[in-house]
Amino acid sequence: MQEETTETNPCAEDAPKDCVCDDPIREMGSVTSRKGKHVIHCLTVIGEIEGHIASPAQNKTTKYEHVIPQLVAVEEDPEIEGLLMLLNTVGGDVEAGLAIAELVAGMHKPTVSLVLGGGHSIGVPLAVASQRSFIVPSATMTVHPVRMNGLVLGVPQTLHYFERMQERITRFVARNSRITPDRFTQLMLNTGELVMDMGSVLNGEMAVAEGLIDELGGLCDAIACLYRIIEESSAGEDPTA
Repeated sequence: MQEETTETNPCAEDAPKDCVCDDPIREMGSVTSRKGKHVIHCLTVIGEIEGHIASPAQNKTTKYEHVIPQLVAVEEDPEIEGLLMLLNTVGGDVEAGLAIAELVAGMHKPTVSLVLGGGHSIGVPLAVASQRSFIVPSATMTVHPVRMNGLVLGVPQTLHYFERMQERITRFVARNSRITPDRFTQLMLNTGELVMDMGSVLNGEMAVAEGLIDELGGLCDAIACLYRIIEESSAGEDPTA
């Protein structure tokens, strides 16, 4: 007769409050860190940002229906003091990416983003949505016009739709960074850099020089900045001053 075994849930009700369960990491790529100077929630945006249509099973994805409730929970949880968003994304669904970016930009809690590897396409608005943005020197960001898969009708209305969608992205990026709409459009429509496409690829230093990202830095820099914003917010100071 086989002996029954009982598994211990590391996040049971009687577990200590500083317990870090690996389920959120495994399922949604997030974790709330409670052992540091302040309680912060770390959210990762990786791979392809999945929208209304499911991506192939072999693709690494960030599902917006997972991220949106997390952001609401972070904003409403009185114990969580700030949000650290780590990005390594190829882009993806435009409306899903903008929805996440608008939520981050509209949060009252202090927010800091860090681009690792890449923050391409719709990852650009996500990177600039936080109160302060960082990028490591080896990371890159690709700025290019909106693309669409599937059936496209060759009529003026389609072109107008693309223009309006691109305007939404340009306005959001310019509103949440130091780059001007005209310069962002120039980078987006550059035809001399990509062989099979138009656009621009910016490394870490170039992204900061163009005003897309605030600072060069790594994980310790981003966390230190988030701590500073939390403390200035608690003291009633303006963290963006």
